[in-house]
Amino acid sequence: QVQLVESGGGLVQTGGSLRLSCAASGRTFSSYFMGWFRQAPGKAREFVGAITQNGGSTYYADSVKGRFTISRDNAKNTLYLQMNSLKPEDTAVYFCAPRTNVYAPYYQTGAYRYWGQGTQVTVSS
Repeated sequence: QVQLVESGGGLVQTGGSLRLSCAASGRTFSSYFMGWFRQAPGKAREFVGAITQNGGSTYYADSVKGRFTISRDNAKNTLYLQMNSLKPEDTAVYFCAPRTNVYAPYYQTGAYRYWGQGTQVTVSS
């Protein structure tokens, strides 16, 4: 089992930036394809982006493409989400997760079993 702790959220104005971190426990972090998701009040959890095990490839939702960047440091067991040009519609709780179900698409929550507690991002207009 992987334990995850997200951090770095906060309140920011439209156009601002934040960098989220996801610290993972265990020695198997580098073996996991990792995803970022977010959930706004009253809405389903949605895919934000993902990164392969060695960081060589990244994937993004259309809504964040060109504004968000995912990276990872396997030596530190840490996943990052750099968010630039933030918009009010980016307001949500952000979660990271390791992909545990390779038979489900990486952009669906069904591909992930373990979740952290999330970190709140609020973008004011």
